[in-house]
Amino acid sequence: MDSEVLSFTTGDRPRVLDLTDDVRRWVRDRGDGLLHVFVPHATAGVAIIETGSGSDDDLVTALDTLLPTDDRWQHRHGTPGHGRDHVLPAFVAPYATVPVLDGRLQLGTWQSICLVDTNGDNPDREVRLSFLRSA
Repeated sequence: MDSEVLSFTTGDRPRVLDLTDDVRRWVRDRGDGLLHVFVPHATAGVAIIETGSGSDDDLVTALDTLLPTDDRWQHRHGTPGHGRDHVLPAFVAPYATVPVLDGRLQLGTWQSICLVDTNGDNPDREVRLSFLRSA
């Protein structure tokens, strides 16, 4: 299995960061298999969604509605409402798996692989890409 960690900076506000171009470059010469994308963070996730048409902003808005930044959270270190960031991975999983054929991601026309990060306390993120070649 091939595996590599890529580093990204997400900033100090909730963000959906499109990773698709970076991931495409990484799988380009790997043939057929499965790509696994994993974020080793307790406050981030991976989503496969459409970007660039407002869906990424809609996701942040939906997460803000579902998981508000207020004082309801028992997990209280960090900025106010940071406990919601630790609940995020229950709603946006920290991983996704995508088939790859002839070095090309088999995503739908409008699908993108995105890092979802609501935690402004930690803008430095790692994403592990792992590729399992077909037999």
